[in-house]
Amino acid sequence: MAVQNESPYVVHVFVCTNDRAGERKSCADDNSQLIKATIKKVVDGKSWKGNVRVSSSGCMGLCATGPNVMIYPQKVWFSGVSPDDVESIVSAIERFIA
Repeated sequence: MAVQNESPYVVHVFVCTNDRAGERKSCADDNSQLIKATIKKVVDGKSWKGNVRVSSSGCMGLCATGPNVMIYPQKVWFSGVSPDDVESIVSAIERFIA
């Protein structure tokens, strides 16, 4: 039987890395793997271990506006993300950690 727990993280960042292999637009078409790796690298360089988790996610349902990044449980959503947007995303995370 499943055990319900509270999330151990203050912030959980989900980066859609869904890849439809060119059949339809997907977040992976626009470097979402690089975006996730870059966010993770920056987060790992801060003193946020145990407070922030960066994870890949499957489709979030808004592929046409992707890549998509969601900060949970704060309900912050970034669409049309590029590697150049990582600083803005990390700044948003920082507001919730402070």
